[in-house]
Amino acid sequence: MNVGIIGAGTMGIGIAQVAATNGCKVWVYDANSKQVETATLGLEKTLTKLVDKQKISAEKMTEILANVSIAIDLKDFKDCELVIEAIIENKEIKTKVFVELENHVSENCIIGSNTSSISITSLGAELKYPERFIGIHFFNPAPLMPLVEIIPSLLTEKSLAEKMYRLMKDWGKVPVIAKDIPGFIVNRIARPFYGEGLRIVEENMATPEQVDDAMRTLGNFKMGPFELMDLIGVDVNFSVTTTVYKDYFNDPKYKPSLLQQRMSEAKLHGRKTGKGFFDYSEGAQKPIAQKDDALYEQIFLRIISMLINEAVEAKRLGVANDEDIELAMQKGVNYPKGLLSWGREIGYTKISETLQNLYNEYQEERYRQSPLLNKLA
Repeated sequence: MNVGIIGAGTMGIGIAQVAATNGCKVWVYDANSKQVETATLGLEKTLTKLVDKQKISAEKMTEILANVSIAIDLKDFKDCELVIEAIIENKEIKTKVFVELENHVSENCIIGSNTSSISITSLGAELKYPERFIGIHFFNPAPLMPLVEIIPSLLTEKSLAEKMYRLMKDWGKVPVIAKDIPGFIVNRIARPFYGEGLRIVEENMATPEQVDDAMRTLGNFKMGPFELMDLIGVDVNFSVTTTVYKDYFNDPKYKPSLLQQRMSEAKLHGRKTGKGFFDYSEGAQKPIAQKDDALYEQIFLRIISMLINEAVEAKRLGVANDEDIELAMQKGVNYPKGLLSWGREIGYTKISETLQNLYNEYQEERYRQSPLLNKLA
């Protein structure tokens, strides 16, 4: 297959690597030509490390690099059967690119967007052939993270989602099919992991290191919400939350955090800027959490209850089937268990009681329960 990639950032070149590794001829385009050169040099370094670690052979590295070409212009995508966009999360900029792209590709070329939260229907609505447009959302880093969310729009041709599902399987990925709703599966369900952690810190109930430690020790999460936000980028995480909140017509469940906004404004974006919720400068010591068993139990139960409630609501709304909801959270954000089965393990009655207590305390719609939760309890 001939594949075009628009955007030579981390995601774009990562997707290019995945496609090229699976025998596709790949053309990578970026409006900034220097970025493409930098990205391809970076790919060569990445593959060299994989050879050194004996993850791939030198022959395979040569084959992958031979499969990747630099596109000077969108016209270079004229023979592509699939083009995936992976540029800035801005609807107007993406739409402009797609409209221009249609002038250069065949009517049969599938156009996909790697957007993490923008409506696929709205992105494809301006196209001459919106039926060939679909969401293909990889997770960062694309070569390592197995999950790919396939999101058909209201206008997407019916069989296209299944076709992309099979292609991603062939590329060695774990695909799931999701409805075109804000945040799709993962970024919708995962919002409370960050949002409730931020709320707990804003209330002076615990420190970021205590929240992280509670989720690691009691929930067996690989990373707590604050170290994960620092890894993702505090600004990126804030942007996704803001998008989901606005797209749900300001539903209080997804309300962004003032603390996170201030962090973004201060350019305390996490690892990429050297400082976020924690300091990553050379020689800096990460603060040690002051352990408190009762507090940790409270933190864990509060956050996990919010997460499970979101998963149950996604099930009720048919965002995806049960298996895909469970797979998405485990393969997309490395959750130790599927949230629906975790709810059964803890007991849906206990989850319901926790949320009701929070609602009674705060009197906020943020803590409203999915109508399905009580039925499961």
